[in-house]
Amino acid sequence: MNSFGCLFRITTWGESHGGAVGVVVDGCPPRIPITPEEIQQELDRRRPAQSKLVSQRRERDRVYILSGVFEGQTLGTPILMLVWNEDARPEAYEPFKHLYRPSHADYTYQVKYGIRDWRGGGRSSARETVGRVAAGALAKKVLRSLWQVEILGWVEQIHTLRADIAPDTVTQEQVESNPVRCPDPSVAAQMMERIEQVRKQGDSVGGVVRCIARNVPPGWGSPVFDKLEADLAKAMLSIPATKGFEIGSGFRGVAMLGSEHNDSFYTDEQGRIRTRTNFSGGVQGGITNGELIDIRVAFKPTATIFQDQHTVDEWGEPAVLKARGRHDPCVVPRAVPIVEAMMALVLVDHALRHRGQCGG
Repeated sequence: MNSFGCLFRITTWGESHGGAVGVVVDGCPPRIPITPEEIQQELDRRRPAQSKLVSQRRERDRVYILSGVFEGQTLGTPILMLVWNEDARPEAYEPFKHLYRPSHADYTYQVKYGIRDWRGGGRSSARETVGRVAAGALAKKVLRSLWQVEILGWVEQIHTLRADIAPDTVTQEQVESNPVRCPDPSVAAQMMERIEQVRKQGDSVGGVVRCIARNVPPGWGSPVFDKLEADLAKAMLSIPATKGFEIGSGFRGVAMLGSEHNDSFYTDEQGRIRTRTNFSGGVQGGITNGELIDIRVAFKPTATIFQDQHTVDEWGEPAVLKARGRHDPCVVPRAVPIVEAMMALVLVDHALRHRGQCGG
């Protein structure tokens, strides 16, 4: 499916080397102040050619809002946002258009549909996430305007290098202070060196994006099938190159005892019910408890590498792939705004659903 969400629903469209990419947003509340510049700010964080650490595809990613916004406010009608592909080079993929690239979606798309767009992977390319980030910028604005919710992501790990960041105090300025988007300057320098090293070797590395949401009220989410963490997991694992999702303690919780892992309740000075720890990651029983929502998303090494790889062609014959094109040696720094966008889309959808069912 190309659509995501229930009340706040998005549909992304376009291919990596087609004419344009974009998104239709339906269900956005009316009278939310929004400007193209606010959308553009998020797209600039996602776009290629930010530094030598990422793809050198030269795209401005300039957004055009074609409907649903008038005099600087949302109308409550569908919002269509478009970004032209200005530096598409499909000819780079022509020499190996009949080969199945290892760990790409070439074979699976072909076997499912009987046809595929070989120009950079078409819809399976991360270029599709332009629409998600544009819609996520709008979702962030709704969350800030109506509920004062703040969403912030950063790079926690690249390959074997990991930064220990305090989620309660990290700031946007710290995250954006370096190209790798790691708030720890010393670890960030090592990460950049590691990415540059594998880039020169024609190889790639993966990593982990951590993302938090502050000031989320208790009560968002639903039991059983629409648990908030279930929708977050689906959202994050729909991002290209993702291979893992954790919330709160995640897989590390298996090494703890229940007496260690349980989040004890108390009443703070403002009379709010809080928890002394947050191993639940802000969600219990599928519903927010008012604590920090805290997730991690694992990204695999970029599938396109500049080393010879053994594969087969569309007829099953052995072949050697010699990749060309412009690709990220590590997708993780550019994935930060994408993870934030998907977090925002899930939260705003559940916020509207909660308001519709329970008020508030």
